[in-house]
Amino acid sequence: MRRFLPCAALLLAFSPLRAGDGSATEDIDIERATPDASVARKLDAKDTPYTVDDDGDYRILVNVGEGRSQLVWVRSRVHTTDHQRVREIWTYGLRSEERRIPVHIANRLLSENFDLIVGAWARDGGNAILVMKIDADADADTLNEAIDLAASVGDRMEQKLVSGDDL
Repeated sequence: MRRFLPCAALLLAFSPLRAGDGSATEDIDIERATPDASVARKLDAKDTPYTVDDDGDYRILVNVGEGRSQLVWVRSRVHTTDHQRVREIWTYGLRSEERRIPVHIANRLLSENFDLIVGAWARDGGNAILVMKIDADADADTLNEAIDLAASVGDRMEQKLVSGDDL
């Protein structure tokens, strides 16, 4: 049973269902994005340089070593259920103008999901995005660890899928 849970999660991530579109996830409340000052305080506490994008999300360029870097976004938008508040951290492993991810890459992402401790690969058009979900009220150390982990995993996937350091 355990082997199928990551696959099911990725299949859901690949589905067109999104909160607020009349889907089954509509019962989850989503706080709309304006820059979340609590994120800024946590990033500042760790001396993490950032910019805020047009969506109110925090854009961070992480040095992953060997002259490489990886863009990571900490979303200001918080997803809530009856008992949880969840914040997403995103990074790309593949960016493409194509409408779909090729099957061999999608299969590789499914396989990679099995080994991920936190987060999962998802698809947005032809893009492969690592989406990590942490407690929205996580402390600065936990947020910093999640950012570094996202950057490391995203850069590793980028190296496997494309040449160069574009993300």
